[in-house]
Amino acid sequence: MDGKSDVEVHGNHVRQVLTIMRKHRLYANLKKCIFAASEIPLLGCIVGKNGVRPDPEKIKAITDWPVPVDVKGLRKFLGLAAYLHKYSRNYAEMTVHLSRLLKKNERWLWNAECQRSFEGTKKSLIQSPVLAIADQDRPFHVVCDASDFAIGCALMQYDLEGVERVVCYQSRQLQPAERNYPVHDKELLAMKCALAKFRVYLLGDRPFIVYTDHASLRTAVNSPHLSQRMARWLSFFAEYNFTVEYKPGRLNVVADALSRRPDFEPVVKPNSEAATVAVMTSSVPSTTLYDDVRRAYAQDGEIVKLLTHLSQPSRESLKRLSSAYRSASDRYTTRNGLLYYTAVSGDTPRVVIPDDTDLRLRIMFEYHDAPIGGHRGREKTYLTVSRDFYWPRQYKFVRKYIRACEVCQRVKSSPSLRAPLQPLPVPAECWESISMDFVFGLFKDARGNTGILVFADRFSKMVHLVAVPESITASGCACVFIDTIFRLHGLPRELVSGRDPRFTADFWRSVFKSLGTRLKMSTSDHPESDGQTERANRVLKEILRGYVHSFKSWSAFLPMVEFAINNSVHASTTHTPFYVKGLRHPRVPTLLECNSGLRGGGTRAIKNRIGSRSSRSDKEVIAFDADIDNIDIEEDDASESAEAFTEEKIDVAAVRSQRTEANESADEFILARETVVRFVQDSIAEAVT
Repeated sequence: MDGKSDVEVHGNHVRQVLTIMRKHRLYANLKKCIFAASEIPLLGCIVGKNGVRPDPEKIKAITDWPVPVDVKGLRKFLGLAAYLHKYSRNYAEMTVHLSRLLKKNERWLWNAECQRSFEGTKKSLIQSPVLAIADQDRPFHVVCDASDFAIGCALMQYDLEGVERVVCYQSRQLQPAERNYPVHDKELLAMKCALAKFRVYLLGDRPFIVYTDHASLRTAVNSPHLSQRMARWLSFFAEYNFTVEYKPGRLNVVADALSRRPDFEPVVKPNSEAATVAVMTSSVPSTTLYDDVRRAYAQDGEIVKLLTHLSQPSRESLKRLSSAYRSASDRYTTRNGLLYYTAVSGDTPRVVIPDDTDLRLRIMFEYHDAPIGGHRGREKTYLTVSRDFYWPRQYKFVRKYIRACEVCQRVKSSPSLRAPLQPLPVPAECWESISMDFVFGLFKDARGNTGILVFADRFSKMVHLVAVPESITASGCACVFIDTIFRLHGLPRELVSGRDPRFTADFWRSVFKSLGTRLKMSTSDHPESDGQTERANRVLKEILRGYVHSFKSWSAFLPMVEFAINNSVHASTTHTPFYVKGLRHPRVPTLLECNSGLRGGGTRAIKNRIGSRSSRSDKEVIAFDADIDNIDIEEDDASESAEAFTEEKIDVAAVRSQRTEANESADEFILARETVVRFVQDSIAEAVT
């Protein structure tokens, strides 16, 4: 290029990138950088100077995939195939029969057509072509076509040698309603889907060409009779600068293949009577995490010696241990091939993770990056992870991991100034007093909801989240309340809310009066007088920003967001809402094979208090079937913590409002203090001989 070798051009490109990064103070991790490579692995693909192709490892997983025997296995196969389908010319129509088996009420019947679909899908991915890397300096063109059951399109451009190259394939099956469209509308739908899929390449003032084998599309915009659907589509087309050109089907090979394949066309068969037998089945989920932990034990020499000593204790085996393990050998136990660690008497045994960075990163992903983790902060994440797992210098590992989390840096906001708070009395039990508020201003989801109704228990700090439309009425709020709160927790004694008309209308008040509750109003035009839902709303927005990748998908994450909030330690109670409510922590995927989730780590203080008041053992007190007296003691402790926290938070908030800069909030301070307790507890246990 311009008389320079590829290496020289590459060097110039690297200098330009590094110059821009230096200008904006962006830093690259040298360990993760690759220079002067002919191709590199990236997001399941191999990207090189000749184009983009699928990763051979993923293709091998496809070719070696066994024939599915149930819906779960089929869904896993299609999930991997769908990720690679941009390399396949006819993915949508090939998977018609396989997708049919995923329907809710469809009976599982793997026939010859399903087998052909299965083999054809694997073959198309194995023989997938090398896709060209899009060149923004050269014009694009789009080919699209529609059949009776699928639509297909491809983004293409000519390379420097004048050879037509495919940049990306896209295809999908038609929905049942779309199959009833006339041919003209199906072809127009294919064009619309093509422009939507390739929007990042095509949007702008640069013209491009759309090729179709339906000649009437060239004059679609001039039709005097437009349906509402076509009017919407033409409004969408107005955003692009393109012309439509006719290409006969015999010449429009790519798009025609994407949308048509006779042997995969749906075949309507008459219903046949079949005898069915109703059976009761039991499914037990499992995970490979603990199998990997057991295998990793064998690679850690110190843990191998410790396991040998625990299985056959002797003076010789004790001498072979390192000083750290030798002094703390009585804190380790084994069960089912797993090594457990207990820092102090009465603490919950935690699974020991060996010196394997990949395993520790997997655990951190589950507790921080996964939707049920919620991208919580350093202290909350550490308290949750250390409740179930243990490894040396665990807090330092968690801190480093979260500092490197790109999502947290992007979505978390800095603390802001807030007015002094006017507290409400702390309730005496769970769901005795609840606060509720709306969060509006979100984009419409698939069901037309634009807001969230937040219910928060003022004692346990547990929340329930419900997606609602902005047009929801007082009666609609009452229905949501009955279905979400009353059905699970019964009636509260009081309801704290803002002065939203939906909370103060006569109908709303009469409904709750008939149910025996009293509607308590917060300070006028100031929804932070209680602060419960206001704080929950801020956390809710932060978590949603970390996971929602499209405007219409936010409501699908609400159950995971609710779980993440309820499974995080709250500063005012020093426990998770789940634990305050039911004296147990919920089971998460990482705990499928052990019982550590039934009792909460970090609850030693409460256990000691219970032990001093009762002759019952810690195990009996903390068990899930604890009697009502023990639950009362637990709630007393949480109530005292909440009252102390409320007073401290008010003092801090009053001082904060007089400062020019915002300090860290009081709840984060108290949470950090709880983290220090756990950190010091583990550190002392490691240091004391």
